[in-house]
Amino acid sequence: MYPGAHAAHFPEKPAVIVAGTTEVVTYRELEEQSARLARYLDAAGLRRGDHIALLTDNDPRTFEVYWAAMRTGLYFTAVNSHLSAAEIAYIVNDCGAKALVVSAHLADAAAKIVPDTPAVTIRLSYRGPVEGYDSYEDALAGSSPEPLASQPAGMDMLYSSGTTGRPKGIKPPLRDHQVDQPTDVTQVFGPMYGFDTETVYLSPAPLYHAAPLRFCATVQALGGTVVMMEKFDAREALATIERHRVTHSQWVPTMFVRMLKLDDAVRSKYDVSSLRVAIHAAAPCPVEVKQAMIEWWGPVLYEYYAATESIGVTMIDSEQWLRRPGSVGKAALGVIHICGEDGRDLAVGEVGTIYFERDEMPFAYHNDPGKTAEATHPQHPAWSTTGDVGYIDDEGFLFLTDRKAFMIISGGVNIYPQEIEDAFALHPKVFDSAVIGIPDAEMGESVQAVVQPAPGITASPELAEELRTFLRDRIAHYKVPRGVDFVDELPRTPTGKLVKRKLQDRYR
Repeated sequence: MYPGAHAAHFPEKPAVIVAGTTEVVTYRELEEQSARLARYLDAAGLRRGDHIALLTDNDPRTFEVYWAAMRTGLYFTAVNSHLSAAEIAYIVNDCGAKALVVSAHLADAAAKIVPDTPAVTIRLSYRGPVEGYDSYEDALAGSSPEPLASQPAGMDMLYSSGTTGRPKGIKPPLRDHQVDQPTDVTQVFGPMYGFDTETVYLSPAPLYHAAPLRFCATVQALGGTVVMMEKFDAREALATIERHRVTHSQWVPTMFVRMLKLDDAVRSKYDVSSLRVAIHAAAPCPVEVKQAMIEWWGPVLYEYYAATESIGVTMIDSEQWLRRPGSVGKAALGVIHICGEDGRDLAVGEVGTIYFERDEMPFAYHNDPGKTAEATHPQHPAWSTTGDVGYIDDEGFLFLTDRKAFMIISGGVNIYPQEIEDAFALHPKVFDSAVIGIPDAEMGESVQAVVQPAPGITASPELAEELRTFLRDRIAHYKVPRGVDFVDELPRTPTGKLVKRKLQDRYR
């Protein structure tokens, strides 16, 4: 399915509402604008398998460009708008984009990359002029809204967030069918969460990230309404749920933490009873945080574990999670294998690298066969991993331990930072925390905590010792950080992922 299928039945229904504004894009407008851009790109010579890139903030035109690519057989790459000009140019060049659409809100970076992206032949800017770009609005005005006779399905080709290194392009194979046929995402997640024409879906995260983009597209493919926040704010998110009677939403755990730390009077002010499904993913959720959210919102929390690489999916609802706190669910797509260093399957309860078995390898890292090989099981070419570590219980429920790259080996003992970070999550004097391993002449590595104090809390040696004492009551003493440093802000992506590489570089 795609928006054009619904434009014929309810043309004036909102496909996108921009939260906090009066801006609305109807299904008729989304269908016509995406068809106009598709025709423009086709007339300019782009063909199935070519690439279009988008550099924007959270803007409803994102969906016009996305659906134009999906109905023209193109690869669509959304670029992280928080990157430097050099990093943006790298992604535009690496993905092989022939067309680049930008928002005038990012005019400085967009203009800077023009000389550094010579393979781009089509440049369009919306919301205003940008040096070196033609007008997006003028281009569409001169193009017909009549759909092309053939509309081969395109695919997104997104880039990893680069939390452990340079961003990697994740390239799935193009599907051999038309845009109106279902995808894995619509077939798996649509029935699971009850997405339909009555859905009102709140998206508070950046659209260049895989989950917000793909879930918003799924809602539109199934005829629901996307309510898009331009930027996450804890209080405004609650107000938006009440204002638009949101039925479905998706979050990352840091957003839960921010909302839980609002004053009780603020939290109780807003009516969130319309919520039927609150999805969360992208990062492990501390057990205490999730318990508190279920107590507040009711058993509407649904968690899934997946990756931009689409290697597989697990799912768990609130009732299942309350019986197995900390689990991310059972496999819904692919077969889970927990493997040791030698690649062999481990027994139930043993911690190892998480692989998903599919009928075939679902992706390749663009221009990087070495990285693709690292993600592929050495004996099974259809098993792949993103480097996460965990175990399964006797009923097949998966528990995440951490990323293999973040594991600390101290005195020969494996220590997983996530467990320590989870313990810090709801401490009233901690706004944010990260735990890393730093070089230690005796132990190989020692455990180091880096903490952003809560507003109004002063960093001090006394606070550091208070936090260490707090941890000793909750985790094994050998896991308690030897050092606690304080910072004004931790390096996180806008989707909430810690960029530990930056912290590790600083200490090493």
